[in-house]
Amino acid sequence: MRALSRIRPAVITLGATLLLVSACAKSEDSDTPSTSGGNASAGAQVAESAAPGAKSCTLDQFGGTKIDLKTAKIGFSQSEKEANPFRIAETQSIKDEAAKLGIPAANLQATNANSQFNKQISDVEQMIDSGVQLLVIAPLNSDGWDSVFAKASAKKIPIITIDRKINADSCTDYLTFIGSDFEKQGQRAADKMAAALGNKGSVAILLGAPGNNVTTLRTKGFKDQIAKVAPEIKISFEQTGQFSREEGQKVTEQLLQSNSDINGIYAENDEMALGAEVALKGAGKAKGDVKIVSIDGTKGAVQGIVDGWISAVIESNPRFGPLAFETATKFFNGEPIPEDIIIADREYDEASAKTDLGSAY
Repeated sequence: MRALSRIRPAVITLGATLLLVSACAKSEDSDTPSTSGGNASAGAQVAESAAPGAKSCTLDQFGGTKIDLKTAKIGFSQSEKEANPFRIAETQSIKDEAAKLGIPAANLQATNANSQFNKQISDVEQMIDSGVQLLVIAPLNSDGWDSVFAKASAKKIPIITIDRKINADSCTDYLTFIGSDFEKQGQRAADKMAAALGNKGSVAILLGAPGNNVTTLRTKGFKDQIAKVAPEIKISFEQTGQFSREEGQKVTEQLLQSNSDINGIYAENDEMALGAEVALKGAGKAKGDVKIVSIDGTKGAVQGIVDGWISAVIESNPRFGPLAFETATKFFNGEPIPEDIIIADREYDEASAKTDLGSAY
């Protein structure tokens, strides 16, 4: 895949439909452009079109004031410790795009809640009190944001949520959500697991952290699709690994003690999958004894495919910077913004992992 650092995506808007068309190599499973790249700027996301008649929001409807992003104060709230490659790439993408647009570093306030929800709420409220004019939030939880909405609404500060969706009203509490179709990710993971197991066997699920829609939808998508395409595959174990490598390893170790003949592990993110890989090695399992399918697209997990320990990875693209700022620019220019901006994610498997390793983050 060629580098895209010098290629500027074009944005086309049709009513409530937003398409971000990037001039990049095509993905292996469709004629849509690939969303991956070798670095944050190269991996600009590709947004799928919104459904006909989807709700949208304009600056007039929201009741805000037009601002110039280059001189505005902007707040970015990260939810989790930046030890996870997804969070590292996500934060860096926001900072890189702000710098690319000429936004002074002093005008971008970035905080990290370190996986503490109360801290994230406090971080965002403090940014509102300090006078930010736009908020980009990667929420830790989907609920519990009422105090933030009250403060932001009083000052007409638009909120763009990325990666995880907040359960609230768009164009009132927040502007838009930019992220993946998490249920579809689960469905695609199920298809990969069914293929890896020949449509039969026993599968364990390493659930993500409770309290957010990513875990809920990735679980639902996987279970529903397995029941549909491979009813002979039985889900025999479910436990949260908190999206953590350490917890993923610990839970898998417990799993192998009670159910040593498990055939597959569906990890709802790559960190848990890599923890599961360590546990399998420690238990004396050989490559391929237990099929692992996960979601994210980190270099470590894609390398796991190359090495033979992981069967497939469904990408969840964390490079939100270009699309988040593009969306904000369009909003402040008076253009309609869809309630949800769903990005298209690629996938890695044995056929593509080695060639496309450089595209992972």
